[in-house]
Amino acid sequence: MALQRRLSSLLGSRFPYSASAVVGPRTFSASAEESSSSEQQQQQRVTTTLQSNGIAHVQLNRPNKLNALDMAMFEAIAETAERLASDKSVRAVILSGQGRGFSAGLDVKSVANPKNNNPLASIRTLLSKRHDNSVSNLAQDVGYLWRSVPAPVIAAIHGVCFGGGLQIALGADMRFCTPDAKLSIMEAKWGLIPDMSASVTLRELLPIDVAKELTFTGRILSGEQAAQYNLVTRCVDDPLQEAEQVALEIVEKSPDAVACAKKLYHKNWVHQSEADALHYEMELQKTLLGSWNQLAASVDNFGVSVPYMSRKNDDGKK
Repeated sequence: MALQRRLSSLLGSRFPYSASAVVGPRTFSASAEESSSSEQQQQQRVTTTLQSNGIAHVQLNRPNKLNALDMAMFEAIAETAERLASDKSVRAVILSGQGRGFSAGLDVKSVANPKNNNPLASIRTLLSKRHDNSVSNLAQDVGYLWRSVPAPVIAAIHGVCFGGGLQIALGADMRFCTPDAKLSIMEAKWGLIPDMSASVTLRELLPIDVAKELTFTGRILSGEQAAQYNLVTRCVDDPLQEAEQVALEIVEKSPDAVACAKKLYHKNWVHQSEADALHYEMELQKTLLGSWNQLAASVDNFGVSVPYMSRKNDDGKK
Protein backbone atom coordinates (compact mmCIF):
# COMPACT_ATOMS: atom_id res chain seq x y z
CA MET A 1 0.00 0.00 0.00
CA ALA A 2 2.93 2.34 0.60
CA LEU A 3 3.83 2.20 -3.08
CA GLN A 4 0.24 2.92 -4.06
CA ARG A 5 0.16 5.93 -1.77
CA ARG A 6 3.45 7.08 -3.24
CA LEU A 7 2.12 6.78 -6.79
CA SER A 8 -1.06 8.57 -5.82
CA SER A 9 0.95 11.44 -4.35
CA LEU A 10 3.10 11.65 -7.46
CA LEU A 11 0.12 11.84 -9.76
CA GLY A 12 -2.38 13.61 -7.50
CA SER A 13 -5.98 13.42 -8.56
CA ARG A 14 -4.93 12.60 -12.12
CA PHE A 15 -4.31 8.96 -11.32
CA PRO A 16 -7.41 6.81 -11.99
CA TYR A 17 -7.86 3.70 -9.91
CA SER A 18 -9.97 2.20 -12.66
CA ALA A 19 -9.56 -0.03 -15.65
CA SER A 20 -9.02 2.85 -18.07
CA ALA A 21 -7.24 6.16 -17.88
CA VAL A 22 -8.26 9.53 -19.28
CA VAL A 23 -5.18 11.28 -20.68
CA GLY A 24 -5.99 14.80 -21.84
CA PRO A 25 -8.72 14.43 -24.42
CA ARG A 26 -7.91 10.74 -24.91
CA THR A 27 -8.99 7.64 -23.04
CA PHE A 28 -6.58 4.74 -22.70
CA SER A 29 -8.23 1.40 -22.13
CA ALA A 30 -6.98 -2.14 -22.35
CA SER A 31 -9.56 -4.86 -22.82
CA ALA A 32 -10.52 -7.74 -25.07
CA GLU A 33 -12.17 -6.20 -28.14
CA GLU A 34 -14.61 -9.03 -28.67
CA SER A 35 -16.15 -8.72 -25.20
CA SER A 36 -19.39 -7.01 -24.32
CA SER A 37 -19.22 -3.74 -22.34
CA SER A 38 -19.89 -5.49 -19.02
CA GLU A 39 -17.24 -8.11 -19.79
CA GLN A 40 -14.82 -5.37 -20.79
CA GLN A 41 -15.22 -3.74 -17.40
CA GLN A 42 -14.27 -7.03 -15.76
CA GLN A 43 -11.41 -7.80 -18.14
CA GLN A 44 -9.62 -4.45 -18.20
CA ARG A 45 -6.32 -5.09 -16.53
CA VAL A 46 -4.00 -2.09 -17.07
CA THR A 47 -4.25 1.58 -16.08
CA THR A 48 -2.27 4.28 -17.89
CA THR A 49 -1.82 7.90 -16.93
CA LEU A 50 0.21 10.28 -19.05
CA GLN A 51 1.52 13.30 -17.21
CA SER A 52 2.04 16.67 -18.87
CA ASN A 53 5.81 16.14 -18.81
CA GLY A 54 5.51 13.04 -21.00
CA ILE A 55 5.99 10.47 -18.23
CA ALA A 56 3.45 7.64 -18.56
CA HIS A 57 2.58 5.66 -15.44
CA VAL A 58 1.40 2.15 -16.30
CA GLN A 59 0.06 -0.16 -13.61
CA LEU A 60 -0.88 -3.81 -13.76
CA ASN A 61 -4.35 -3.69 -12.25
CA ARG A 62 -5.43 -7.03 -10.84
CA PRO A 63 -4.42 -6.54 -7.21
CA ASN A 64 -6.75 -9.17 -5.75
CA LYS A 65 -4.75 -11.79 -7.68
CA LEU A 66 -1.32 -10.18 -7.15
CA ASN A 67 -1.55 -9.02 -10.76
CA ALA A 68 -1.32 -12.59 -12.01
CA LEU A 69 -1.57 -12.98 -15.78
CA ASP A 70 -4.91 -14.21 -17.11
CA MET A 71 -5.82 -14.02 -20.80
CA ALA A 72 -7.32 -10.54 -20.44
CA MET A 73 -4.12 -9.33 -18.76
CA PHE A 74 -1.96 -10.67 -21.60
CA GLU A 75 -4.05 -8.80 -24.17
CA ALA A 76 -4.19 -5.63 -22.07
CA ILE A 77 -0.42 -5.43 -21.57
CA ALA A 78 0.28 -6.01 -25.26
CA GLU A 79 -2.28 -3.40 -26.31
CA THR A 80 -0.87 -0.87 -23.84
CA ALA A 81 2.73 -1.35 -24.97
CA GLU A 82 1.73 -0.96 -28.62
CA ARG A 83 -0.28 2.16 -27.87
CA LEU A 84 2.55 3.79 -25.99
CA ALA A 85 5.02 2.85 -28.73
CA SER A 86 3.00 4.84 -31.26
CA ASP A 87 2.45 7.88 -29.02
CA LYS A 88 5.22 10.41 -29.69
CA SER A 89 4.24 12.46 -26.64
CA VAL A 90 5.44 9.66 -24.34
CA ARG A 91 8.96 10.46 -23.12
CA ALA A 92 9.35 7.82 -20.41
CA VAL A 93 7.27 4.95 -19.01
CA ILE A 94 7.11 3.81 -15.39
CA LEU A 95 5.70 0.29 -15.07
CA SER A 96 4.47 -0.96 -11.69
CA GLY A 97 1.87 -3.20 -10.07
CA GLN A 98 -1.22 -2.33 -8.05
CA GLY A 99 -1.59 -3.78 -4.58
CA ARG A 100 0.85 -5.97 -2.68
CA GLY A 101 3.14 -7.02 -5.53
CA PHE A 102 4.36 -6.38 -9.05
CA SER A 103 3.07 -9.65 -10.53
CA ALA A 104 2.83 -13.25 -9.37
CA GLY A 105 3.23 -14.47 -12.95
CA LEU A 106 0.92 -16.72 -14.91
CA ASP A 107 -2.49 -17.35 -13.36
CA VAL A 108 -2.42 -21.07 -14.10
CA LYS A 109 -5.82 -21.76 -12.55
CA SER A 110 -7.51 -19.08 -14.66
CA VAL A 111 -5.84 -19.95 -17.96
CA ALA A 112 -6.38 -23.70 -17.46
CA ASN A 113 -9.91 -23.46 -16.01
CA PRO A 114 -12.47 -24.72 -18.55
CA LYS A 115 -15.09 -22.48 -16.92
CA ASN A 116 -13.09 -19.40 -17.87
CA ASN A 117 -11.51 -20.46 -21.14
CA ASN A 118 -10.92 -23.42 -23.39
CA PRO A 119 -7.43 -24.31 -22.06
CA LEU A 120 -6.17 -25.59 -25.41
CA ALA A 121 -7.52 -22.53 -27.19
CA SER A 122 -5.85 -20.29 -24.59
CA ILE A 123 -2.51 -22.01 -25.15
CA ARG A 124 -2.86 -21.65 -28.91
CA THR A 125 -3.66 -17.96 -28.47
CA LEU A 126 -0.64 -17.42 -26.24
CA LEU A 127 1.64 -19.14 -28.74
CA SER A 128 0.22 -17.26 -31.73
CA LYS A 129 1.47 -14.00 -33.19
CA ARG A 130 -0.97 -11.11 -32.97
CA HIS A 131 0.26 -9.54 -36.21
CA ASP A 132 1.64 -11.07 -39.40
CA ASN A 133 4.88 -9.10 -39.14
CA SER A 134 5.48 -9.86 -35.45
CA VAL A 135 8.55 -11.75 -34.26
CA SER A 136 6.93 -12.50 -30.90
CA ASN A 137 3.79 -14.37 -29.88
CA LEU A 138 1.23 -13.08 -27.37
CA ALA A 139 2.95 -14.68 -24.37
CA GLN A 140 6.24 -13.08 -25.39
CA ASP A 141 4.60 -9.73 -26.19
CA VAL A 142 4.04 -8.86 -22.53
CA GLY A 143 7.80 -8.63 -22.00
CA TYR A 144 9.19 -8.10 -25.46
CA LEU A 145 6.96 -5.25 -26.65
CA TRP A 146 8.32 -2.86 -24.03
CA ARG A 147 11.54 -2.97 -26.04
CA SER A 148 9.67 -1.56 -29.03
CA VAL A 149 8.54 1.51 -27.07
CA PRO A 150 10.96 4.25 -28.18
CA ALA A 151 10.81 5.92 -24.76
CA PRO A 152 12.74 4.30 -21.90
CA VAL A 153 10.66 1.95 -19.75
CA ILE A 154 11.43 1.71 -16.02
CA ALA A 155 9.96 -1.09 -13.90
CA ALA A 156 9.28 -0.29 -10.22
CA ILE A 157 9.11 -3.62 -8.40
CA HIS A 158 7.73 -4.43 -4.96
CA GLY A 159 6.36 -7.59 -3.37
CA VAL A 160 6.40 -10.67 -5.59
CA CYS A 161 7.78 -10.66 -9.12
CA PHE A 162 7.62 -14.27 -10.26
CA GLY A 163 7.82 -16.08 -13.58
CA GLY A 164 5.94 -14.15 -16.24
CA GLY A 165 5.87 -11.13 -13.94
CA LEU A 166 9.67 -11.06 -13.85
CA GLN A 167 9.80 -11.45 -17.64
CA ILE A 168 7.57 -8.39 -17.99
CA ALA A 169 10.00 -6.44 -15.81
CA LEU A 170 12.96 -7.79 -17.78
CA GLY A 171 11.46 -6.17 -20.89
CA ALA A 172 11.97 -2.77 -19.28
CA ASP A 173 15.16 -0.78 -19.80
CA MET A 174 15.75 -0.43 -16.06
CA ARG A 175 14.42 -2.15 -12.95
CA PHE A 176 14.32 -0.70 -9.43
CA CYS A 177 13.09 -2.88 -6.58
CA THR A 178 12.63 -2.85 -2.82
CA PRO A 179 15.10 -4.79 -0.64
CA ASP A 180 12.35 -7.18 0.49
CA ALA A 181 10.92 -7.83 -2.99
CA LYS A 182 10.88 -11.48 -4.10
CA LEU A 183 11.96 -12.34 -7.64
CA SER A 184 12.18 -15.69 -9.39
CA ILE A 185 12.50 -17.29 -12.80
CA MET A 186 9.89 -19.73 -11.56
CA GLU A 187 8.83 -21.72 -14.64
CA ALA A 188 10.74 -24.84 -13.50
CA LYS A 189 8.12 -25.19 -10.77
CA TRP A 190 5.63 -26.07 -13.52
CA GLY A 191 8.02 -28.15 -15.62
CA LEU A 192 8.39 -25.36 -18.18
CA ILE A 193 10.98 -22.90 -19.45
CA PRO A 194 10.73 -19.10 -19.30
CA ASP A 195 9.08 -18.40 -22.64
CA MET A 196 7.88 -14.79 -22.35
CA SER A 197 10.98 -13.34 -24.06
CA ALA A 198 13.53 -14.15 -21.33
CA SER A 199 15.85 -15.72 -23.90
CA VAL A 200 16.24 -12.22 -25.37
CA THR A 201 16.28 -10.12 -22.20
CA LEU A 202 18.28 -12.31 -19.81
CA ARG A 203 21.25 -12.59 -22.15
CA GLU A 204 21.77 -8.84 -21.89
CA LEU A 205 21.99 -9.02 -18.08
CA LEU A 206 23.44 -12.33 -16.88
CA PRO A 207 26.30 -14.69 -17.72
CA ILE A 208 24.87 -17.87 -19.18
CA ASP A 209 25.88 -20.00 -16.17
CA VAL A 210 24.03 -17.68 -13.76
CA ALA A 211 20.96 -17.63 -16.02
CA LYS A 212 21.03 -21.43 -16.10
CA GLU A 213 21.35 -21.73 -12.33
CA LEU A 214 18.42 -19.40 -11.64
CA THR A 215 16.31 -21.08 -14.33
CA PHE A 216 17.11 -24.68 -13.39
CA THR A 217 16.43 -24.09 -9.68
CA GLY A 218 13.59 -21.56 -9.79
CA ARG A 219 15.26 -20.00 -6.75
CA ILE A 220 13.49 -17.05 -5.11
CA LEU A 221 15.77 -14.04 -4.64
CA SER A 222 15.33 -11.04 -2.41
CA GLY A 223 15.58 -7.60 -3.97
CA GLU A 224 19.10 -7.25 -2.59
CA GLN A 225 20.14 -10.60 -4.04
CA ALA A 226 18.55 -9.71 -7.40
CA ALA A 227 20.69 -6.57 -7.49
CA GLN A 228 23.81 -8.64 -6.77
CA TYR A 229 22.91 -10.98 -9.65
CA ASN A 230 22.23 -7.96 -11.92
CA LEU A 231 18.60 -8.95 -12.46
CA VAL A 232 17.64 -5.44 -11.34
CA THR A 233 19.39 -2.14 -11.90
CA ARG A 234 19.46 -1.32 -8.19
CA CYS A 235 17.70 -1.95 -4.91
CA VAL A 236 16.06 1.10 -3.27
CA ASP A 237 13.55 1.76 -0.52
CA ASP A 238 11.13 3.57 -2.84
CA PRO A 239 11.25 2.23 -6.42
CA LEU A 240 8.51 4.57 -7.66
CA GLN A 241 10.31 7.63 -6.40
CA GLU A 242 13.57 6.41 -7.91
CA ALA A 243 11.85 5.71 -11.22
CA GLU A 244 10.25 9.15 -11.21
CA GLN A 245 13.58 10.85 -10.54
CA VAL A 246 15.33 8.99 -13.34
CA ALA A 247 12.40 9.62 -15.70
CA LEU A 248 12.58 13.34 -14.92
CA GLU A 249 16.25 13.30 -15.90
CA ILE A 250 15.45 11.44 -19.12
CA VAL A 251 12.70 13.82 -20.26
CA GLU A 252 15.19 16.63 -20.04
CA LYS A 253 17.19 15.04 -22.86
CA SER A 254 16.46 14.90 -26.59
CA PRO A 255 13.72 12.32 -27.18
CA ASP A 256 15.33 11.46 -30.53
CA ALA A 257 18.73 10.86 -28.95
CA VAL A 258 17.20 8.75 -26.17
CA ALA A 259 15.15 6.69 -28.64
CA CYS A 260 18.15 6.17 -30.92
CA ALA A 261 20.35 5.16 -28.01
CA LYS A 262 17.79 2.57 -26.93
CA LYS A 263 17.54 1.22 -30.48
CA LEU A 264 21.33 1.18 -30.85
CA TYR A 265 21.91 -0.86 -27.71
CA HIS A 266 19.13 -3.32 -28.45
CA LYS A 267 20.50 -3.97 -31.91
CA ASN A 268 24.20 -4.17 -31.09
CA TRP A 269 24.48 -5.38 -27.49
CA VAL A 270 24.26 -9.05 -28.43
CA HIS A 271 24.75 -10.90 -31.69
CA GLN A 272 22.00 -13.53 -31.72
CA SER A 273 18.94 -12.79 -33.86
CA GLU A 274 16.00 -11.94 -31.58
CA ALA A 275 13.54 -13.52 -34.03
CA ASP A 276 15.50 -16.78 -33.94
CA ALA A 277 15.71 -16.69 -30.14
CA LEU A 278 11.97 -16.09 -29.74
CA HIS A 279 11.08 -18.81 -32.26
CA TYR A 280 13.33 -21.38 -30.58
CA GLU A 281 11.91 -20.45 -27.19
CA MET A 282 8.38 -21.09 -28.46
CA GLU A 283 9.26 -24.38 -30.17
CA LEU A 284 10.92 -25.74 -27.03
CA GLN A 285 7.91 -24.74 -24.94
CA LYS A 286 5.63 -26.64 -27.31
CA THR A 287 7.58 -29.82 -26.62
CA LEU A 288 6.96 -29.41 -22.90
CA LEU A 289 3.32 -28.35 -22.72
CA GLY A 290 1.07 -31.25 -21.78
CA SER A 291 3.94 -33.73 -21.53
CA TRP A 292 4.11 -36.26 -18.69
CA ASN A 293 6.93 -34.50 -16.88
CA GLN A 294 5.35 -31.07 -17.22
CA LEU A 295 2.11 -32.39 -15.75
CA ALA A 296 4.04 -34.17 -13.02
CA ALA A 297 5.70 -30.92 -12.05
CA SER A 298 2.33 -29.16 -12.05
CA VAL A 299 0.39 -31.63 -9.90
CA ASP A 300 3.20 -31.64 -7.35
CA ASN A 301 2.08 -28.09 -6.48
CA PHE A 302 -1.21 -29.58 -5.30
CA GLY A 303 0.27 -32.31 -3.11
CA VAL A 304 0.09 -35.09 -5.70
CA SER A 305 3.37 -36.94 -6.18
CA VAL A 306 3.89 -38.41 -9.64
CA PRO A 307 7.29 -39.81 -10.70
CA TYR A 308 9.08 -38.19 -13.61
CA MET A 309 9.75 -40.23 -16.74
CA SER A 310 13.14 -40.35 -18.44
CA ARG A 311 14.41 -37.24 -20.20
CA LYS A 312 13.29 -36.64 -23.76
CA ASN A 313 15.71 -36.75 -26.66
CA ASP A 314 16.61 -33.54 -28.46
CA ASP A 315 13.88 -34.27 -31.01
CA GLY A 316 11.25 -34.19 -28.22
CA LYS A 317 10.64 -37.94 -28.31
CA LYS A 318 11.13 -40.52 -25.56
